[in-house]
Amino acid sequence: MNVNIKSFQELSILELYQILQLRTEVFVVEQNCVYQDMDGKDTKALHIIGRDQNEIIAYTRIFRPGDYMDQACIGRVVVKKSARKGGSGKEIMQASIRAVEDNFNTNTIHISAQTYLQKFYNELGFTAVGETYLEDDIPHILMVKE
Repeated sequence: MNVNIKSFQELSILELYQILQLRTEVFVVEQNCVYQDMDGKDTKALHIIGRDQNEIIAYTRIFRPGDYMDQACIGRVVVKKSARKGGSGKEIMQASIRAVEDNFNTNTIHISAQTYLQKFYNELGFTAVGETYLEDDIPHILMVKE
């Protein structure tokens, strides 16, 4: 997988379309969750894009401290269904963690994780904090990496 980091302004129209298509494919259709994906925060994020050939198969967006949460954070972690067993999720998260450290000069990272992925994030160094909560009717938990 080839990983690129781009600001919102650097995204081409085609890249933005493909990112939104992947997020909708997984978060809205596959997870059967009707919610407003385009939340107005993409313009502040750095976009971590994982490609296989010319297809976007993995994606996250990262925020500097204060732009979304008090601490730097990684969100909209998504991997195309056909690419989930090949390590793309771990690879895009490792690239996202490095991007936070390199671009925002911090090692403290927050994520709002779907609870069923807690073990996956534990393996990347994140620890659950607090109680589970519902976000768009899906159980989540705050996780922190320091």
